[in-house]
Amino acid sequence: MPAPSAPPWSDGLRFAFGTLTVFPVRVTRWDRDAARGGMLAAPLAGVAVGGCAALPGVLLLALGGGPLLAAVASVAVPAALTRGLHLDGLADTADGLGSGKPAEDALRIMKRSDIGPFGVVTLLLVLLAQVAAVARAYDDSWARGALTVVVAAAAARLALTLAARAGVPAARPEGLGAAVAGTVPVPGAVLAAAVVTAAAAAAGALLGPAGAVRAAAGVVLALAAAELLLRHCVRRFGGVTGDVFGGLAETAATVCAVVLALGR
Repeated sequence: MPAPSAPPWSDGLRFAFGTLTVFPVRVTRWDRDAARGGMLAAPLAGVAVGGCAALPGVLLLALGGGPLLAAVASVAVPAALTRGLHLDGLADTADGLGSGKPAEDALRIMKRSDIGPFGVVTLLLVLLAQVAAVARAYDDSWARGALTVVVAAAAARLALTLAARAGVPAARPEGLGAAVAGTVPVPGAVLAAAVVTAAAAAAGALLGPAGAVRAAAGVVLALAAAELLLRHCVRRFGGVTGDVFGGLAETAATVCAVVLALGR
């Protein structure tokens, strides 16, 4: 007898973890249905990445390494667990937007393997902002630092869910952007956003009422910033690409981490 096929949710999880992380997960389906499930499951991949990132940070803090060293470790782990693809996408998107050229030429610039001045400056500023925000959170407590790292990672992948919603076109006919663009129904994207925001607030509530408000606000403002970037990219490039998805993830992660680091 043939082996039973995997349930749809399994294909979605495999797609999410197999395309968005380096975890040893084999993607068994590469069609629109699997992409839809994968983009809806993207925040779960973010929680896994964030949890892995928080571990070395908390450990270094416990060993007396200090908040700054803990923050550097927690920011480095997501880069390693994504092979630096989101950071590379951010740099390429910055180069494409900064070029001021028509869409076709900007897309060619983004496909090149080198990084231009706009990309370098953007990478430096974003990584500095992430390290500074996470260090501030760790300086308050290990729990707040860990919460910041995990929620920011989940918000980053949630931004991908919303960017893959119906009505957002692909800028190219090939690549990951084309594979996932428009696959997520708008009600599903809205539900995912509501669930992740509520879960972040519930986790933040463990640190008190202010923690709940900060966590929810971090997710909401991260999505707002990513949405602004998404709309600008669609206007400039005619749609989304894999690089744009990477830029959206890093933008959302940075804004969320900064919001979670504010206040006492």
